[in-house]
Amino acid sequence: MRLFDTHAHYDARQFDSDRDQVLSALPGQGVELVVNPGCDLNSSRKAVELAGSYPFLYAAVGVHPEDCADWSDGDVEELRALAAKPKVVAIGEIGLDYYWPENPPRELQKRAFWAQLVLARELDLPVIVHDREAHGDSMDIVREFPGVRGVFHCFSGSAEMARELVKLGWMISFTGVLTYKNARKAAEAVQAVPLDRIMIETDSPYMAPVPHRGMRNQSGYVAHVCERLAELKGITPEECSRVTLENGRRFFCIPG
Repeated sequence: MRLFDTHAHYDARQFDSDRDQVLSALPGQGVELVVNPGCDLNSSRKAVELAGSYPFLYAAVGVHPEDCADWSDGDVEELRALAAKPKVVAIGEIGLDYYWPENPPRELQKRAFWAQLVLARELDLPVIVHDREAHGDSMDIVREFPGVRGVFHCFSGSAEMARELVKLGWMISFTGVLTYKNARKAAEAVQAVPLDRIMIETDSPYMAPVPHRGMRNQSGYVAHVCERLAELKGITPEECSRVTLENGRRFFCIPG
């Protein structure tokens, strides 16, 4: 299989002890491309730096809703400068997260999300959206930006929500959650989305798929997501990997 892990955080501290070893091994595991999104300004800088060190690794830059407590309008200017760097292919990871009560206030999250969507529109870059327990507000905000294309990563919404995103021109991305026994909602969403609008990811170092659940995730494990997606779609894993690789290249404008 030829695989594209469209979302992995190799700047995370969980890789501090063996980052180069893990990354250098990925081509031998069939991983052709990886996108590393930032979660704040510092991790966005690290994502850009890492992308410059590995030919198959690309970066996205953005401020995650869990990390926007110090958000200021000036952050947009630094993100704009980072987005101009080579191999930056998206604005992300951005969005809304209402799951943790200690997260930044919802209105601040919305303000940061909205400002970064404005930036993406200005730069004509796609966005990588994090949406956790905030489906209604996330959809309301993205509807305000019909000219922006994006992906809801680690999709956790309903099949109905997935259909609406597809109508809006958006992509849907699935993680190792798809391999879990209790992943009925994710499986239903897969069935609602045409294959040409689906991407796959690990969200490394988190969300490891079966049979590695509970371990540190890494991009080679995206093969398990691909295999489960293929099973649900009634195609071979090889066909699934080919199509999702093409989808990712097209979405992030990475030449093949």
